[in-house]
Amino acid sequence: MNRNDITEMIIGAKIAKGIKWADVATQIGLSKEWVTAACLGQMALDAKQAAIIAETFELPPEAVAILQAVPYKGSLPTAVPTDPLIYRFYELISVYGTTFKELIHEEFGDGIMSAIDFKMDLQREANPMGDRVSITMSGKFLPYKTY
Repeated sequence: MNRNDITEMIIGAKIAKGIKWADVATQIGLSKEWVTAACLGQMALDAKQAAIIAETFELPPEAVAILQAVPYKGSLPTAVPTDPLIYRFYELISVYGTTFKELIHEEFGDGIMSAIDFKMDLQREANPMGDRVSITMSGKFLPYKTY
């Protein structure tokens, strides 16, 4: 059994049981964004969190240890995503990536926005012209250092 097998079991159980990511996040006590990433194999859980996930999704006992292992990050199967929703994020970066880079450098200097010291909030935003997806991302600025 490997992490991908566990991810597939989690997704299968989620569908079969009608589980919502937000409900799992409430059980864990963390954001739905982080918990979803962890359940999809992109974050390591601690022992207590892994036990809750295993119980919630009725995983085999050996899954608890695997859920605690540091994963290989990067879940996309291709360099250019083919899933339409994920592709739109790729398109967003293709169009606005240089704008993000320019504005961050202008505001903060030469460096990056961390995806490690990071948080995200995804919300539905009601709109009479069609509901909107609102995503707020916040990452610590890490300046490049001279040496």
